[in-house]
Amino acid sequence: MIRGIKQKHCGKVAFCVKILTGYALLAVFILSGCAGSDSDQSDEYLVRVDGNVATVLDFQRAFETAKSAYPHNITHESSVYRGVKQQLLNQMIEELIVVQRAKELNITVTDQELGDAVEKIKRDYPEDEFEQMLLEYAISYKLWEKGLRIRLIMEKVITEDLINNIAVTTDDMAKYYSEHLEGGSGDPSNKPAVEIAVKNLRNAKAESAYKVWINELQRKYNIEINMKQWEKIIS
Repeated sequence: MIRGIKQKHCGKVAFCVKILTGYALLAVFILSGCAGSDSDQSDEYLVRVDGNVATVLDFQRAFETAKSAYPHNITHESSVYRGVKQQLLNQMIEELIVVQRAKELNITVTDQELGDAVEKIKRDYPEDEFEQMLLEYAISYKLWEKGLRIRLIMEKVITEDLINNIAVTTDDMAKYYSEHLEGGSGDPSNKPAVEIAVKNLRNAKAESAYKVWINELQRKYNIEINMKQWEKIIS
């Protein structure tokens, strides 16, 4: 079920879909405040990126969901167990960074944009299945909607700050046509086809540039990891 949710929440930009899947959805739930009240887990901060915080409790709840994506019990394999936790921590940090970048760029999602996204997602589900999905994962509609808003904000940041700044050259277009079109050339007068080609090329280039972009932002912000709590989690 989680895989299906991830795919349906993705936006129109193919690169954003790829970047924001995996544990990114779990971190969206983290950032939305979707956490339980387990008395044996700490609500002390685990990661802080400037003013954005994810707590130990956030991490533990997200990790429980992450484990469900595996066909076997990963607690029996220490290397896999630790690897999943490290990957989830990295995703949490990346998403906190992107949210901070959204604040800098004054990027928000309006109620209308959120409502349109909600309706589009619901149309992909048979009657009552969407509500059943929320019940299955003990997610209130309000928290799910809050998480979706954050996801849409992240898509906007990646599009505006990365994808839209990717240059597409005539050589890029020629190579694209030779690889994807019979005859190896495109029709410049066919604007929709040209726009699709440019979009696909930008997405491919942005995918390669993503790590450099996120690393530059990482150096820009003050990132704190509570090592005392992290050692407890990873041990």
